[in-house]
Amino acid sequence: MESSEGIKEVKDVFQNIIKAKKTFRMYPQNNPIYIKTLEDSYARFQNYFDYKDDLALQIKQNSISYDSEQIYYNPEKEDNLALFFFKDGLREISFKKGLLREELEEFLKIIALDFDREVVDDDVVTLLWEKDFQNIQYIVDEAFLIDSDEEDYETQAANKVKEESSDVDRLMKAYVEGIKEEEVKDIPIIPVTDRDLQMLLTEMEKDTADKTEKLVAILFEILYQSEGASNLLEDALMFLKETIKFSMKHGDINVVLAVMKEAKEMLESPLYPEEVKKYMRMILLYPGAEEIISLLGEVLDSGIEIEEKVFSEFVELLDKNAISPLVKILGELKTIHVRKKVIEALIIVGRKDIRTLARGLDDQRWYVVRNIIYILRNIGDKGAVEFFLRTIRHGDVRVRKEVIRALGEMGGQGVFQTLRECLDDSDVQVRIASVRAMSSLGLEASKKIIIEKISESSQRISLISSLLC
Repeated sequence: MESSEGIKEVKDVFQNIIKAKKTFRMYPQNNPIYIKTLEDSYARFQNYFDYKDDLALQIKQNSISYDSEQIYYNPEKEDNLALFFFKDGLREISFKKGLLREELEEFLKIIALDFDREVVDDDVVTLLWEKDFQNIQYIVDEAFLIDSDEEDYETQAANKVKEESSDVDRLMKAYVEGIKEEEVKDIPIIPVTDRDLQMLLTEMEKDTADKTEKLVAILFEILYQSEGASNLLEDALMFLKETIKFSMKHGDINVVLAVMKEAKEMLESPLYPEEVKKYMRMILLYPGAEEIISLLGEVLDSGIEIEEKVFSEFVELLDKNAISPLVKILGELKTIHVRKKVIEALIIVGRKDIRTLARGLDDQRWYVVRNIIYILRNIGDKGAVEFFLRTIRHGDVRVRKEVIRALGEMGGQGVFQTLRECLDDSDVQVRIASVRAMSSLGLEASKKIIIEKISESSQRISLISSLLC
């Protein structure tokens, strides 16, 4: 590898490290973007190791170098990766050939930590030492001193005040001189960094969440005290709906769940009149409306983490009106992981009305149809067989195979004859699936037909062989 090419490869590797640092902070470990970023970073290292056995980076306060050439420079204190290493005494980091994907991931997790905002007891060096990396080595200057401009400003200020306060006359003189000062210096305006904005946004979101919870409590208190007054009930319902919509839009399913739980409790309580319970039913139906489920789809696709327990409880409380909207977003979601969550949700909610769920079998997208078959099969309601029998002639092989598998597991009237006909399907995979499904029925007639089909196939092979000879 030529020197210039080597520098380019190293810069490429380093830029991916910076990118991974940001990505690891934004996305959870199971997110596709997180996984892809890790794979890309690891691939860059492997490309470099095709030519070199190690990659050593020298660290200064505001710069990082490779082979005496600067590959990174940042004079700012915010998001300065050089300073991030330097302030804890790191002076060199080396990556060795043989670097494992797991080692790289753990290294990237460490540098992605926000030591200023997260509760982290150790420094970077300690965290690296605890991992005991075999292919990542580092040199630490244990006796390093912080530069004068990095000294504790509060300590300096306190000492200065102590010195000045010891001389009252000098303080008074400084005060008088300050008043007489003719030239007034402009106060420097410090630009707001991305990090400052992020911290502000986080605090605002926390404040919003607190206020939303208080609003929910107030609205339900109004319902408690309404004594059936229609105007109060209408207003409370409207505001609770808006609260559900607002919370779902911002990914706060905890608030939505809290509203649903409270409404369910009031609905089941004998203490409230039927007029109030009518509004509770409306509140419980609203999270399953298309506009709310569509927002749920956006939240899932955005990568916002939702606690499994919270999501499961939310799904359990959904009414059957959520089935069609869930089927709709199932065909629109971008990642397999979130589609799986919606499939699991439909297995739970779909039990409340399999006929509405079965309408998804008419969808034009084969993968939606196959997923609906999978969901119905997992629900296990024998009533689904009639819908499977109507879908057996679907144009996509993958759908036909899924239907045949479901019919073989569930059985029922008309299944045997349908599977028998599928043994003559034009696609060999469908024929094989049909044989397996018929075998799972455990009928004596199934065994007989399968043996006949095998015999016919053998005779055809023999005939073709004799004609070719």
